[in-house]
Amino acid sequence: MTSTKTRSMTLIALFTAVTCILGPLSIPLPFSPVPISFTNLAIYFTVYLCGMKKGTISYLLYLMIGFVGVPVFSSFTAGPAKLLGPTGGYLIGFIFLALIAGYFTDRFDGRIGPFLAGMAIGTLVLYLFGTAWLAYQAGMTFEAALFAGVIPYIPGDLIKMGIAASIAPVLRRRLLKAGYLSDSRARS
Repeated sequence: MTSTKTRSMTLIALFTAVTCILGPLSIPLPFSPVPISFTNLAIYFTVYLCGMKKGTISYLLYLMIGFVGVPVFSSFTAGPAKLLGPTGGYLIGFIFLALIAGYFTDRFDGRIGPFLAGMAIGTLVLYLFGTAWLAYQAGMTFEAALFAGVIPYIPGDLIKMGIAASIAPVLRRRLLKAGYLSDSRARS
């Protein structure tokens, strides 16, 4: 029992660290306050490898780390002002991405089709939260916020989903074989 709890805590901490490493890496775009971020890629991998519960906890820890001032958000930013700024809706939307993509992964035992569907649906919900908050914060129409904060990012996000769907199952098999992951995502 203690070994399982220790393993779970270690996985959550490890994937929180992965998100803290990938999250600040971003590519600013001159026409948008929303940079290209690798946070969603980290979440895709985390929920596939750890499941919905641990993956969501991992993201929430990342969010708290950034909230208290450690510069782990895009472009090495941090603090409550980031959550209240134009991109704050995306940071909140990532919670739903983790929940939805993780649910599909757990419910359908990591099969790629449902995992892709979960990533796509989770990303759409993420876009909805981000766009609504961006429109509010920047004084834009919802349509203008879509063109500033979603439309240019769709091709890159589809590529990230493809990367996750291609690499995460291979990585999971290797980690299972090495004994670093348990056979059950949802129960462990």
